[in-house]
Amino acid sequence: MKTNRLTDPVINWKKQKHLFLILILLSCCLGSNFSLSAQEKVQTVHSKTIVFITGAFVSNSGWEEWQRYFESKGYKTIAPPWPHKDGTAAELRARQPYDTALARLTMKEVVEFYADIISKCSEKPIVIGHSFGGLITQLMVNRDIVAAGIAIHPAPTKGVLPYEFGFLRGGSKSLGLFTSKDKTYLMSFKKWQYAFTNGMSLEEQRASYDANTIPESKTVARGGLSKVAKVDYKKPHPRLLITSGDKDHIIPAHLNKRNYKKYKPSGSILEYKEFPGRNHYVLGLPTWKEDADYILTWIDKHSR
Repeated sequence: MKTNRLTDPVINWKKQKHLFLILILLSCCLGSNFSLSAQEKVQTVHSKTIVFITGAFVSNSGWEEWQRYFESKGYKTIAPPWPHKDGTAAELRARQPYDTALARLTMKEVVEFYADIISKCSEKPIVIGHSFGGLITQLMVNRDIVAAGIAIHPAPTKGVLPYEFGFLRGGSKSLGLFTSKDKTYLMSFKKWQYAFTNGMSLEEQRASYDANTIPESKTVARGGLSKVAKVDYKKPHPRLLITSGDKDHIIPAHLNKRNYKKYKPSGSILEYKEFPGRNHYVLGLPTWKEDADYILTWIDKHSR
């Protein structure tokens, strides 16, 4: 007796079973591809707006050349000063140490100030921050309110204990322990030479000090050690680049590398780059354009 392969129930069931398995595999593959495409879409940078975030102790004028350069490449840029720092370096130093409004400024207020500026941009901006501004950049990236973040020699986020000698020597006095919080802190020229401009000529150090150094809030400095500086290292986030310099005293490359390694695998793009010969005055060094070009290339790479 012949068996009809189309009507035999056993054979027909086997064929249906194989077809069912194939459909499941196709569904998984399509679902996987869709998830990957969605992630890639989130991780692609299309923004042409850049917000520069200044660090502590210095005027926002340090971004002026960076702004002109990035604008020549087709970007719209802003580099707003911190609250109560809207003046020249000389004008702000003239208020030292009795600028009470600045002295009482908190880190939370600075963070929310930049978050508000970012929220008002016509598109999610790319944020580039230096030093304490690099810490704030990481907070903005962690909030997922930016297209990408570049943290240049950033101060460490909470959970990265800054035990490096250079950091302690260069920055501990800004905390103003056992001093009045109603008085601002001004980095001395000697401290500037060590923390920012080591390796530069005396003439360059003095000129950079006069052009950039301003009073700072001790409360903001202390805030960098508080929960306000907390980042969720496991959370997926927009693309983030952390850079460092091997000659930086106050934020040593070793500290930046530990900050970078603190992030856990999350499917997000996170990259680290250490530049040779860079101290903490990286924005104003003769090599600043090389750093800017690296960042522009990095942004372009992730715009495709």
